[in-house]
Amino acid sequence: MSLIGKPLDLDSTAARTARDHVQNELRKLATLAETVKLGGGTKNIAKQHDKGKLTARERIAKLIDPGTELLEIGLFTAHGMYEEEGGAASAGVVVGIGRVEGRLAVIVANDATVKAGAWFPMTGKKNLRAQEISLENHLPIIYLVDSAGVFLPLQEDIFPDKEHFGRIFRNNAVMSARGIVQIAAIMGPCVAGGAYLPIMSDEALIVEGTGHVFLAGSALVEAAIGERIDNEALGGARVTSEVSGVTDYKMPNDDACLEKIRSIMSRLGPAVHPHFDRVEAKPPKYPEDDLLALVPADRAKPYDMYEVIARIVDGSEIDEYKSDFGKTIITAYARVDGWAVGIVANQRSVLKNAKGEMQIGGVIYSDSADKAARFVMNCNQKHIPLIFLQDVTGFMVGSRSEHSGILRDGAKMVSAVANSVVPKFTFVVGNSNGAGNYAMCGKAYDPRLIFSWPTSQIAVMGGQQASKTLLSIKLASLKKTGETISEDEQKRMLKEIQDHYNEHTSPLYAASRLWTDGVIDPRATRQAISTGIEAASHVLEIPKFNVGVIQV
Repeated sequence: MSLIGKPLDLDSTAARTARDHVQNELRKLATLAETVKLGGGTKNIAKQHDKGKLTARERIAKLIDPGTELLEIGLFTAHGMYEEEGGAASAGVVVGIGRVEGRLAVIVANDATVKAGAWFPMTGKKNLRAQEISLENHLPIIYLVDSAGVFLPLQEDIFPDKEHFGRIFRNNAVMSARGIVQIAAIMGPCVAGGAYLPIMSDEALIVEGTGHVFLAGSALVEAAIGERIDNEALGGARVTSEVSGVTDYKMPNDDACLEKIRSIMSRLGPAVHPHFDRVEAKPPKYPEDDLLALVPADRAKPYDMYEVIARIVDGSEIDEYKSDFGKTIITAYARVDGWAVGIVANQRSVLKNAKGEMQIGGVIYSDSADKAARFVMNCNQKHIPLIFLQDVTGFMVGSRSEHSGILRDGAKMVSAVANSVVPKFTFVVGNSNGAGNYAMCGKAYDPRLIFSWPTSQIAVMGGQQASKTLLSIKLASLKKTGETISEDEQKRMLKEIQDHYNEHTSPLYAASRLWTDGVIDPRATRQAISTGIEAASHVLEIPKFNVGVIQV
């Protein structure tokens, strides 16, 4: 193993500027997170308490093991969306990976303070993401159900399509067939199609007085068939536990219900399988706080990705693969929290290749694509999880690259990543542009977890190039109509386009649409990787690796 990195001069202008930018972004995110975690606001939280119910986050806090934290998925989901409907904080559902009786589990909790827990389109997408994580990792999943059902004004965007509401119940059936434990607690209303989720789980609990489950509530029953009956008599805890037998456990309150779930979890059989190598962990040689000062706020500026890696891997040590070839991508074996990993990272420094030619950092050339493809194959053969650190502006263009076979080598890399069978974890550190996003395991390539740093940006192309392109298109359109505009007006238009583009390519915008699982503090990267690999250790077996038609 080779030691990498060097002490960082935190008093340098570059370090201070980068640190100030990241800390400012983290402060803004922390302030927003506090608001999001209030769900529908303090008044609605008080109403929840008045009904004798805990909130979604209070339930999760009591469910997970003391002293542990939830790795939250999609905290900022739906941010800035559904404004006309009054908004939907965190899409009205809290999702995460937590430890219950020592066992990792996916937890899904409807937030009834947000439109009575109604399902918006992004609520469905977030629930499907939770089930995807459970399916991929063979993790138990716990549903804390408290929802009024589909948000009817937007029903056409959540009801009939393949990736809509009904897919959740299809997944319930598939997960059960695969032996993935599903536990559902009915802690509030559970109506219509939503009633299938808990009842298609392996075990269902219901809370007396607050939990109700039925295909149609009392008002609809009266309208449909003229029968007058209240919700408790129709589908309350006593009826479902003693008469219909639809539920398995009748619990007096939220606290008792959560304790029963913990008891059920404590009796599960062995879960973790020794697919991935782990030894005693060592901290990096350099302080994790350095991660706040390494990536420039200006995404066009170069920096050394080795220094970032040195603050993430155990002992700041790596075994680099093909260190003198394809230098715009770093490929290396290392350990993170004791776990053996393979790292694929974009190098942002300006480099020279073996021929003495200058290469632009963050760009994927033919040689680096070929190297990365071979490294990904090696990790699959050795059952080593892959970590992708993205700061990529795309593949190299131009006659020299085309003649050297950039399309062929790029296709090799994309094929290797697409067919990879070991767990993949992606962190968008800086730029994530164009096909580079795909090759470096963007969301479309099934990373087990994908998080972005506050310094990230996801877009087809960089903001400066895109803004100038969009402006030229707009000016050409105006020219056709005979209009002319001043240079000052062009500058104003360019700024307006840039501001709009930057907003729509920000890490928060990506997180709000679940293109990523969230925006994290760079210092949380090690723990996210470790939790992700531990979760992936629950899979029964790793499939055979094949690369398909494209030969690498």
